[in-house]
Amino acid sequence: MQMWQVIQDENDGRRGRIVGPLLDAPCSLGRAGFVAAAQKKEGDGKTPAGAYPFRRAFYRPDKIIAPVCRLDVAAISPEFGWCDDPSSPDYNKLVRLPFGASHEKMWRDDALYDLVLVIGHNDDPPVPGLGSAIFVHIAKEGFSPTEGCIAVTESALLTLLRAVKPGDQLKIG
Repeated sequence: MQMWQVIQDENDGRRGRIVGPLLDAPCSLGRAGFVAAAQKKEGDGKTPAGAYPFRRAFYRPDKIIAPVCRLDVAAISPEFGWCDDPSSPDYNKLVRLPFGASHEKMWRDDALYDLVLVIGHNDDPPVPGLGSAIFVHIAKEGFSPTEGCIAVTESALLTLLRAVKPGDQLKIG
């Protein structure tokens, strides 16, 4: 098992570095910094500290070719969403749109979810309200803060996907 680590910047809790085998790259974090996983709340803008397995990857096939990865990889379509409604039985799960409960669209107008690595935060089983859709995804220009995810450049994410394998983990904090 290999371990990657997200290290928070000492001067700006909304930024950091993701470090591991073959990778040392800047990243952006939640707009409110880190929080212990047990204190994470839906919509708080915090990145949950803890150690999480890598689950699977998604890519947008009209913009990116399928990445080389030893995890399950799937192409997204405009019908893909991710439920963020704590009252839904589909909370913190991939869903098909249209979908009645609150959700994020995976097919976005910006490039953030053109490539996504899902980590195992609050998913086995999901606990309503403890946070959903915590991903490693593509960063905005200038590494502006996320809503709780870890964001890196596309090239750093491709490097991570090539290196990660089932059983590997991401330690945040």
